[in-house]
Amino acid sequence: QVQVVESGGGLVQAGGSLSLSCLYSGLRFDDYAMAWFRQAPGKEREAISCINFSGDLTYYTSSVKGRFTIARDNYRNTLSLQMDSLKPEDTAMYYCAAASLRYCSATWRKAIEYKHWGQGTQVTVSS
Repeated sequence: QVQVVESGGGLVQAGGSLSLSCLYSGLRFDDYAMAWFRQAPGKEREAISCINFSGDLTYYTSSVKGRFTIARDNYRNTLSLQMDSLKPEDTAMYYCAAASLRYCSATWRKAIEYKHWGQGTQVTVSS
């Protein structure tokens, strides 16, 4: 049985930083690409970043590129998201998820391509 423990998040002022983590167990973590999504109230879930199985290929949505950094530690089965220069519009519930493939596909932004979701962690950025 796959278990996901998501941590991090919280309240931060605009311009600040936060770090999120997801610890996976019960699956071959290094066999799958991984991604981070977020969902703000009243909005659809949005893909923000994807990383391939080995960690050497990463993708970002334009709104977070240059501010967020996705990473993985395949020895510790951990996915992370470092978020810098946070803006009020980054306020959302953040989720990690596992892809079905080793590489981020051309349609990596589609939530339907992912499984084994984290429980979500709230990030709130005050202005």
